[in-house]
Amino acid sequence: MTGTRELIRGLHNLRPRHRGCVATIGSFDGVHLGHQGIIRQLGRRSESLGLPSVAIIFEPQPHEYFSGERAPARLMRFKEKVLALFEAGVDRVLCLQFNAQLRNLTAEQFVQQVLVDGLGVRHLVVGDDFRFGCDRSGDYAMLQRAGAEQGFSVEDTETLLVDGERVSSTRIRQALQDADFTLARRLLGRPYRISGLVARGRQLGRNLGAPTANVHLHRYRSPLVGVYTVRARMSRAADFSAVGDARAVIDGVANVGFRPTVEGEGAKPLLEVHLFDFNGDLYGREIEVEFLHKLRDEQKFESLEILKAQIAQDFRDARTWFAGKN
Repeated sequence: MTGTRELIRGLHNLRPRHRGCVATIGSFDGVHLGHQGIIRQLGRRSESLGLPSVAIIFEPQPHEYFSGERAPARLMRFKEKVLALFEAGVDRVLCLQFNAQLRNLTAEQFVQQVLVDGLGVRHLVVGDDFRFGCDRSGDYAMLQRAGAEQGFSVEDTETLLVDGERVSSTRIRQALQDADFTLARRLLGRPYRISGLVARGRQLGRNLGAPTANVHLHRYRSPLVGVYTVRARMSRAADFSAVGDARAVIDGVANVGFRPTVEGEGAKPLLEVHLFDFNGDLYGREIEVEFLHKLRDEQKFESLEILKAQIAQDFRDARTWFAGKN
């Protein structure tokens, strides 16, 4: 490990100093315990070879490129993923734009342009079921052959099981859909959180007696839809003392979804968070929201008055839930 952290956007931003590394390739959605194990494995090789570690990721994620809005819900947005990879110990993240040009590369071209010419990879850590290239001919055996010719070694990733099943992003999405936040936490190695910039909305929540911090999710679909009890904090180094509240964490209620009572068809998913007993200004700040318990599904109400009454009930239910945990 070099102790430095660097995000490189695209092959065109690679410099001679970036050549010579140990690398891994993947979507890394969620940066869950399985991913963290791969990064530790990568780190051991990085230290033994005295080379920086690199995680190669793609934007959009390949399944989003091919499936669009039908793709599985993303567990974290790009910025969250990069920060999580750095926190797990990766030195550099190389993000490749997944477009027609990249999609049309053969496996041999990908190895030559990205791994050899671009990064000068000395050691590669990938799963034995890893496939790549427009012809799908790229696999573990092909990488071993290419490595023998080009001067890099290839190592299989270690599989991590929890309760006898492989840890995966798909399994975490199912746990979140089931509102099983205990299982999600075990698979992630941390509570499930969404973070983002608080944006100005239409002030509708304030008119309904429930001012909210609104966070755009920047994804086609959300892994969560409904009303939840949450705890919120300012992201990373910031804290609530900067906005008039000395507490580091504040309880609240969040709605994640499409606001069917007030929005028409085609709305994008939005996170709305109401923080109990908080009057500070969060606009333009990064907030991190931890999900604890599902109160109900999102639903469409016949009028704003009915919605307002339900929101008041949600707040009572949430306070009761928090009281039972204290």
